[in-house]
Amino acid sequence: MNLLSARLLRAIALLGLAVLASAHVAPARAQVSIDINQGNVQPLPIAIPDFLANGGDPQLARDMAGVITADLQRSGLFAPIDQRAFIEKISNFDATPRFGDWRIINAQALVTGQMVRQGDGRIRTEFRLWDVLGGSQLEGQQFFTDKNWRRVAHLIADMIYEKLTGEKGYFDTRIVYVDESGPKTNRVKRLAIMDQDGYGSRFITSGNELVLTPRFSPTSQEITYMSFGNSDPRVYLLNIETGQREAVGNFPGMTFAPRFSPDGQKVAMSMEQNGNSSIYVMDLRSRATTKLTDSGAIDTSPSFSPDGSKIVFESDRGGNQQMYVMSASGGGAQRISFGEGRYSTPVWSPRGDLIAFTKQSGGKFAIGVMRPDGTGERILTEGFHNEGPTWAPNGRVLMFFRDLGGGPRIYSIDITGRNEQKVPTPGFASDPAWSPLLN
Repeated sequence: MNLLSARLLRAIALLGLAVLASAHVAPARAQVSIDINQGNVQPLPIAIPDFLANGGDPQLARDMAGVITADLQRSGLFAPIDQRAFIEKISNFDATPRFGDWRIINAQALVTGQMVRQGDGRIRTEFRLWDVLGGSQLEGQQFFTDKNWRRVAHLIADMIYEKLTGEKGYFDTRIVYVDESGPKTNRVKRLAIMDQDGYGSRFITSGNELVLTPRFSPTSQEITYMSFGNSDPRVYLLNIETGQREAVGNFPGMTFAPRFSPDGQKVAMSMEQNGNSSIYVMDLRSRATTKLTDSGAIDTSPSFSPDGSKIVFESDRGGNQQMYVMSASGGGAQRISFGEGRYSTPVWSPRGDLIAFTKQSGGKFAIGVMRPDGTGERILTEGFHNEGPTWAPNGRVLMFFRDLGGGPRIYSIDITGRNEQKVPTPGFASDPAWSPLLN
């Protein structure tokens, strides 16, 4: 096991992540300092010099390195070193770095890269990831693009993240959310989509109809959402790539928008009839709808487990909002939340190990996680109004929205609860939904 992998292995394994080691070098000379009770991990020092611009735009090469740096830094697992501390100036992509110069500034990993303009106008981007203490190359890849260089940067950051943690990255993803504009008493709500770092936000609905609760398919770049026009609420399927929209149907009693099954072939939703709200599942191919609960209470906010065998939902059948788990085919439900307060908006992690939720207690709204059997409840963040958690595809980061009184904004937080950050959006933003990794 090399020192680079050993340091991060210890840090991440204590958070319950399975990390794979690689290569063989001398034993580590130092250990990461971790406060297990606080969930603290010592971020790994990594050096990312500006990429070389061979026949290309030097500013673009700098921007490429900047996006990679920002991705890794936001994860909380990496500590990019200030470029002013660099001793060696990388001038030849094919030359082996002077590892001693990088050890002096305590870099554990080094990323070098170049962008080369091709004869056909495309840009070839190459990068290498180096183990500084081991003195060896860990990874190297090249990409070709005509214009979407930011996506290449996210792909490179994902490869670095995966190589050093053993976990899939989440940077090459998008967020769909509800953009809110106008006065508080008459907000215009439109669906918008952006990269996970907040870049490139654009509208995907016109604002002529009220839209709510977008949800990504786990298998494609397709979303469901609720739309309120002049009639009852409609549920739509929208293909992000083509812009094609299809109405699933009218649901006069719908109380919560559908969530996809893991295979993308079904959606679970809640609909109200005679004052009670029940959980239903619809087959998107046949449009056949099956009722799953009939408790005489308000059952809502269903979310599938990643293997499709179970559904978690919220219900007031016990007197106030709590979370329950049942078979995806319906039947008896087991209560899993027992803390003080009310639990809502449960969402199953893509890994299957945790369920995220919103908890309201003592006038505060908190975002938390617990195991599917109800054990291990942890509050990650709390405040005046936090709501609507959504998982990154690797199950290690959440986004949610917070309204401090003026209007909602989107935030991210990792599952340790220590790395909370505001996600930039052009205006007010609520109800984010995280995409799967782009293909």
